[in-house]
Amino acid sequence: MSESGVRVLDDLVWDEVSAATKGAAAPCFQCGVCTAVCPWGLVQKEPVNVRRLIRLAQLGADGWGEAIWLCTTCGLCETRCPRGVPVSEIILALRRLAWDRRAVPKGLPTVLWATHWDGNPWDQPPSQRHAWAKGLDLRPFTSEDEVLLYVGCTAAYDRRSQKIARSLVALLRAARVKFGVLPDEPCCGESVRTAGQEGYLAEVVAATTKRFKDAGVRRLVTVSPHCLDMFRSHYSPWDGFRPFHYTEYLAQLVDDGSLRFKREVPGTVAYHDPCYLGRRHGIYDPPRKLLAAIPGLTLVELPLSREDALCCGGGGGRMWLETPAGERFGDLRIREALETGAEWLATSCPFCILCLEDSAKVLGAERLKVV
Repeated sequence: MSESGVRVLDDLVWDEVSAATKGAAAPCFQCGVCTAVCPWGLVQKEPVNVRRLIRLAQLGADGWGEAIWLCTTCGLCETRCPRGVPVSEIILALRRLAWDRRAVPKGLPTVLWATHWDGNPWDQPPSQRHAWAKGLDLRPFTSEDEVLLYVGCTAAYDRRSQKIARSLVALLRAARVKFGVLPDEPCCGESVRTAGQEGYLAEVVAATTKRFKDAGVRRLVTVSPHCLDMFRSHYSPWDGFRPFHYTEYLAQLVDDGSLRFKREVPGTVAYHDPCYLGRRHGIYDPPRKLLAAIPGLTLVELPLSREDALCCGGGGGRMWLETPAGERFGDLRIREALETGAEWLATSCPFCILCLEDSAKVLGAERLKVV
């Protein structure tokens, strides 16, 4: 910036930013819708100026700083953009440049080193990857199985999320699905991608693809929508490869009569749409179909649902970064759920479970159970 207030563009920076973003910001005509709908505007006095970030990317200029690390890649801005600008991809491109300049938040390098050495971002030993399944007597996956149950790093290591994986095993067995697991299950690379490490991500994807192909994997069921997004959007498909989220797969089992819920569960439940399941992949109805199939359960909608759903705050690498109290989207979501009178707030993403459950505890919302 010159003394007169005029921004002077550096040709080297122009080339660097333009190459990183691959011209994705070019269609933006600065309408400001992205900034207006960004959920950070609900919890901060000054919202994240997404429009400014995109403009800087258009100009090939510096000045994005810390703002690029706030983005949860929730995709709400992209659903509203009249020009179809891939805002999240531009943000991730700028993050890649930030690594080159060593301008990354404290904690992210640790996440990447953990993934490199231990095969997971939770910094847990590989020897404990399969500990979640203790006592379940699971079989290693073979090419004869109908599906591979892909647990993912969060459900493998986080104790709260392990319950999801164990419950999913019970449901697949109840439906008599022939499935198996990989005892040496590899990471999908989602945390590497959202951190902006594109080069390392290519190595992770290549290694995981090889492991799947060697095992004869064709169909897999994921616990996390973030894993689903990686396999559907960022892996090159091979013959017969079809990834499903567990809500999709279980809803199919309900439709064909393989899975039935007999015990009545009286009560009211509100459903929270995970960003990566809903806006990223349009999966809105299967989770609701499963809830509707449970006798006695009444489903109520949150004020912001489906395409308009509020982000939990855990995506885009935010799981690994500290969010100050009072600036957590999950707090807003818990308050919305309380206003519906629901007894349970159900969701279908491990990240959402962790963020929403933490917010419920902080707010003292004892009567609302996050499941």
